[in-house]
Amino acid sequence: MADNSIFLGKSDKREELFLPLANRHGLVTGATGTGKTVTLQIMAEGFCAAGVPVFAADVKGDLSGICMKGEPKDFLLERAKKIGFDDYGFEETPTIFWDLFGESGHPIRTTVSEMGPLMLSRLMGLTEAQEGALNIAFKIADEEGLAILDLKDLRALLKDLAERGKEITTDYGNINDQTIGAIQRRLVVIDEQGGDKFFGEPALDIKDLMRTTRDGRGYMNVLAADKLINSPQLYATFLLWLMSELFEEMPEVGDPDKPKMVFFFDEAHLLFADAPPGLLQKIEQTVKLIRSKGIGIYFVTQNPMDIPESVLAQMGNRVQHALRAYTPREQKAVSVAASTFRPNPKFKTEAAITELGKGEALVSVLDLKGVPTMVERTLIRPPSSRLGPITPDERRKLIKASPVYGQYEEMVDRESAYEKLSVKAKERTAAQEEAKAAKTAAKAERAERTARPRESSTDRFVKNVAGSVGRQLGTTVARSIGNALVRGILGGLTRR
Repeated sequence: MADNSIFLGKSDKREELFLPLANRHGLVTGATGTGKTVTLQIMAEGFCAAGVPVFAADVKGDLSGICMKGEPKDFLLERAKKIGFDDYGFEETPTIFWDLFGESGHPIRTTVSEMGPLMLSRLMGLTEAQEGALNIAFKIADEEGLAILDLKDLRALLKDLAERGKEITTDYGNINDQTIGAIQRRLVVIDEQGGDKFFGEPALDIKDLMRTTRDGRGYMNVLAADKLINSPQLYATFLLWLMSELFEEMPEVGDPDKPKMVFFFDEAHLLFADAPPGLLQKIEQTVKLIRSKGIGIYFVTQNPMDIPESVLAQMGNRVQHALRAYTPREQKAVSVAASTFRPNPKFKTEAAITELGKGEALVSVLDLKGVPTMVERTLIRPPSSRLGPITPDERRKLIKASPVYGQYEEMVDRESAYEKLSVKAKERTAAQEEAKAAKTAAKAERAERTARPRESSTDRFVKNVAGSVGRQLGTTVARSIGNALVRGILGGLTRR
């Protein structure tokens, strides 16, 4: 490798990927078994050797061998000799393994708050009303100091909003139970796809993906994606979140001598296949703008038609392996692939795509002036690291020897919205039960009064008459006694 380029292979001349133009993104395409993963591997080796950290999603597990020194096999040595690769040797690339599920690498997590309502809405395909409700939920959580770290926090927050619907209508607008219920159902889908492991703490520090070794080599970050691809929404959202985080945190660098970091997204069609329109728009925007931060993105897929045209137009460096052309769709794919290259008068690009052998590719890169080179039929160089996957034991040893081992292995569940809202819910329940008890007591008292026998009008008349007679009799008796006392007193005075 030269100081400013990565050696890819040989046509009539050496084909090199120039580091100053490597952040202009790239595309590696071709049918299954034509050598895409090997091309990805040698490009990643080159970037890491140049001090550029690399992140790659490893869908089939084949890329894991990059962490081990290659073996001098006959077909590799023959290929090196054929292309005049005199400096060919074997070397491992420093590697860190990651896994959203925490099984085949260090766990990768982020919090629901960091993901934000906009990306979550697009992930779940929410309607405008549902997206509005989710935005209100995040706003209230922010105002009330409620940390939304994982999915149970978000569920608790939505449940609280549903119970407080009338209370918050004046300030934020109407939120009905049907809207909250629809969001909750979509959260269940995300949960089942592994969102319960992705959302939480400790959250990934992006700087841990940008590590270099003491001797200046970049680390190869390999994401185990063999299970993740079965959850396409989570896979797409994770990749978009990762790009968005880098875009937000990295400063503008203009035109660097080499990229600050490079992403390889293997099986890239999974990123776009089931993504809602809003998510696709976000991906396209991020791809267009992130290169100004020194980040290069390389999509690896079978067919160029898997990539939206607006994204495909951003791919300056291209490697095309063989495609089949048996069906009308395959023939169209070949035609589309050929049309993306700068023509070479020495051969017909469309015909060459179907004639390429294993390990051969059509290569066109940006030259140092930023102009695409003419497409060349190229024999790709052999990798210096191991071809094929590593063993589970080798993976476990590397994980334990990793510079980030112990930072992410244990999930932390600190006090957040779920715990605080659970306390509020208990207080609310207690208050409701107290009010219910008071209401029951009042009702019982009214019932007791109602149960007493009513006096008839005759009874009341007799009682009133008796009372009146009693009062009059008492008055008469009192007067008689008083008169008798007076006479007694006066008579005694007279006798004296």
